[in-house]
This record gives sequence, structure tokens and C-alpha cells, in this order.
Amino acid sequence: MKLLAFVDVHSSLNAIKKIAEKAKKSKPDLLICAGDISVFEQGLDYLLHKLNKINIPLLIIPGNHESEEELEKSTSLFKNINHIHNKHFEKGNYIFFGYGGGGFSLIDPEFRKLGKKFEEKIKKSKSKKVILITHAPPYNTKTDKIMKKSCGNKTIRQFIDKVKPDLVITGHLHENAGKEDKVGKTKIINPGPYGKIVEV
Repeated sequence: MKLLAFVDVHSSLNAIKKIAEKAKKSKPDLLICAGDISVFEQGLDYLLHKLNKINIPLLIIPGNHESEEELEKSTSLFKNINHIHNKHFEKGNYIFFGYGGGGFSLIDPEFRKLGKKFEEKIKKSKSKKVILITHAPPYNTKTDKIMKKSCGNKTIRQFIDKVKPDLVITGHLHENAGKEDKVGKTKIINPGPYGKIVEV
């Protein structure tokens, strides 16, 4: 499956234009946004309208600039956009799990609880490829370093170590846009605001 992933657009119409151009050229199966499409929800409906016009299904989670409630309300207006915070989405032999918001804590009790539900779903899904979409980067990877110091989320990292998803798409730390890492078989990527094509 071919994905066009992006994050931390922060209302940049230039970034959305580049994403639309990449989508037209590469024809991905899905678009993935790991949060912060807006600047504190300003013009949220308009930004989503522009992405909806690309006419490729989009999976989106909130960042720390969108609330779950507002993003849920806005995405419900558009047929091509799926809000998957705290949810999963299945397409063929692939299953996507979304967890947005935050980005500032080392430990996340809410994700610990949710992670158990995700684990149960993964066990039932058996051979499906697993993609995790989070706004906060996992701890101790190239996606969570600021001045060589790790400041990502340890709870998300523990989930990755245990479940071993095929791919993690993350963001939040703009300094690490475009960076990739690997934890075991798991590819971890911060695709940045202009988007990256990822094959799974």
C-alpha cells in the first residue's frame, strides 16, 4: 500500500498545495495526517475542504492545535476524511490505529489503557499489517530528539516495543521533520508538512 503522510501543516496553504501535487503525481491509496493541520483550529473547515478536494481518503488525528471534539465535528462534513483518534480503520490487509493530541508528556496513562484495546484488536486481526499514527513521537528515536536529548513519549515507545507495528507515523517536533528511524522491524517516520510517500 502506498501512503502519502504529512504532519504539522499549521494552516500552510503552500504545504497543502504541495501535498495535492504529490498526491496527483504519486496516486497514493490513502492520505495520512498525524495532527496539527491548523493553528489552534483557525480556518479548520477550509483546510479540510482543500484536503477533501484531493479526492483520496484521508485519515486524520488531532495534534495539540486541535481538540478531538472540533476535529470530529469538522471532519464529519467531508466524505473523504476519517477522524481516527482513539479508533481504528481497516482497508484490505491493513489496520490503522490513531492517537492524537498531546506531545508534551513522557508518560501517558490514557494511551496505556487505549493501547490494551489496540492490542486486542491486533490479535484478532492476525496477519494484517499494523500502522500506528500518533502526534507525539515515541521515546528515544530520531523523531524525538531536541539538542540530542530524547523528549518523546515512553508509553508509546513501550507499545511499539511490545506490539511491533509495521509503521509509525508521528510528528509534533518540527525540528525532526523528514527524519526516519527503525525500532526492530518497525519503521518510524516524521513526514513533515510537505508530505512523504511511504510504502507499506
